Amino acid sequence: MAAASLLDKPAAGGLYLLFRLGEDRYALDVHEVVEVLPLRRLKQVPEAPEWVAGVFQHRGRMVPVLDMSRRVLKRPAHVRNSTRLVLVRFDARQGDASPVLGLVLEQATDTLRLPSAAFRPSGLEAGQPGYLGPVQQDVEGLVQRIEVASLLDDALRALLFQPVEQG
Repeated sequence: MAAASLLDKPAAGGLYLLFRLGEDRYALDVHEVVEVLPLRRLKQVPEAPEWVAGVFQHRGRMVPVLDMSRRVLKRPAHVRNSTRLVLVRFDARQGDASPVLGLVLEQATDTLRLPSAAFRPSGLEAGQPGYLGPVQQDVEGLVQRIEVASLLDDALRALLFQPVEQG
């Protein structure tokens, strides 16, 4: 009986989608993930930074897409079977009403339960972009959390999430 009750308990910690940028591991809270898709053709966004991979239409709305490898490593994501287009809620506080943002992520095929409270500041925050969140150690090394809401500054947010006019 005791064994069955242990199996019924959820594992401790939050669930995260893991991916890699180069050799480093990163995590997205699955509560921010809307859907994981295969890569697809994107329409370019003129005058946007090179790490804005483009836009595509998904379920009736236009979704801007960022190439996280290009943003962080200054090179495009490698097109592999494990490279995914991950749709995330840009502002999770808005729930289902949040704008959706696409992220091209390499090796985005695994999830892992990580104790949310174990994420700690890296000590390098002053020199890092705001979207690079706290880190934690596991058996494979460090994992850094990505803060989705900090991926875009106000100007780029306005470019990519223009209000839809009601007619």
